[in-house]
Amino acid sequence: EQHTVWMKYLPKLRKSTEKIKGTSDLEQQRQFFIALSDNMYAVMKSVKPDGETYLEHCPMANEGKGANWLSREKNIKNPYYGQSMLTCGKVTEIIR
Repeated sequence: EQHTVWMKYLPKLRKSTEKIKGTSDLEQQRQFFIALSDNMYAVMKSVKPDGETYLEHCPMANEGKGANWLSREKNIKNPYYGQSMLTCGKVTEIIR
């Protein structure tokens, strides 16, 4: 089952990473990172990682709609706003 999920999401993950790598426009990279994070979340829910992985949420990202990312650390290090708002966000789920 895990392999089936991985194979389903692998093309989407590759597409997002290639798009991030293919542009230097920070806003576009943020949008592609949203898709990458959403797809990686689906994979992680199926795989059940060793240890804890945190689903973290920034309410201000994505034009105020909010966006998620995964982290191995509980402390917030917001990838959407970097140093300007490094701790903006919260843990919304712990994947075990």
